[in-house]
Amino acid sequence: MEEIRRSLSITALLVVTLLATGCAGAHNPADPFEPFNRGMYRINDSVDKAVFKPVAEGYKYAMPLTGRIMVTNFFSNLNDFIVTGNDILQFKLAQGVSDGMRIIVNSTIGVFGLIDVASAGGLKKHNEDFGQTLGKWGFPSGPYLVLPILGPSSVRDGFGIYADLYIDPMFEIQDMRTRNQAYLVRYISRRADLLDQEKVLTEAMIDPYEFSRDTFLLYRKSLVYDGNLPRQRYDLDE
Repeated sequence: MEEIRRSLSITALLVVTLLATGCAGAHNPADPFEPFNRGMYRINDSVDKAVFKPVAEGYKYAMPLTGRIMVTNFFSNLNDFIVTGNDILQFKLAQGVSDGMRIIVNSTIGVFGLIDVASAGGLKKHNEDFGQTLGKWGFPSGPYLVLPILGPSSVRDGFGIYADLYIDPMFEIQDMRTRNQAYLVRYISRRADLLDQEKVLTEAMIDPYEFSRDTFLLYRKSLVYDGNLPRQRYDLDE
C-alpha cells in the first residue's frame, strides 16, 4: 500500500508540474547550467535506453511479483538507516523512533527486510535524506544538476548523496565487487519500479528534460517542507 500511495503522489506531482511548465518560460533561474544538464540528460537517456531499461524490463518479466516486492522491501529496509539518521539530524525524534523500530521489526520478524511487517503494523515508511536535512536548516537548493547515471539533482542534494553514504549499510561492504553488485541490483530494482510511471513522461507533449527538471525541483521542495509548501506571494500588479 505504501508503494501505491507513493506512486500516486509522484503521479500527482507530475500532473501539477505539467500544468505549471505549460505556463512557464523557456528560461529557469534554478537551472543556470542548462546546456551542460541537457547534454548529460541526453547521455543518461541514451545509456538508460541501451542498457538499464532493457535489463529492468527483463528483470520485471523474469522475476515474479512477490520476488520483486521482497527485493524492494530489502533495499527499503537498508534505506531506513539513512532515514533514521536524518530524522535525528532534523530533530524529528518521534519519527526517528518510529523509523528505528521499522529497522528492528523488519530486520527480525521481516526476515532481513524481505517482508515489510512494520508497515502492516502501522509503522509508516518515511523519506528523509541529508539533502532534505540541509534544506530543513535553511540551506538553499542551489543550481539544478543532472548527475551521470543518477540523474536529476542539485548542488545541495548532490552533496547530500555523498554524505548519506556514511550511514548507508551497503557502503560498509568491504569487497568492492560485492558492493558494486549490490548497488546495481538496487538500481535495477528501482528502475523496474519506475517502468509504469515513465509512461506519464513519454506521453506528455512537452520537453522531457524540462518536465523532468521541474518535477524534480517541486518534488524535492515538497519533501523538505513535508508536503506543507509555503504559499507563493504575488504582487498586486501581477
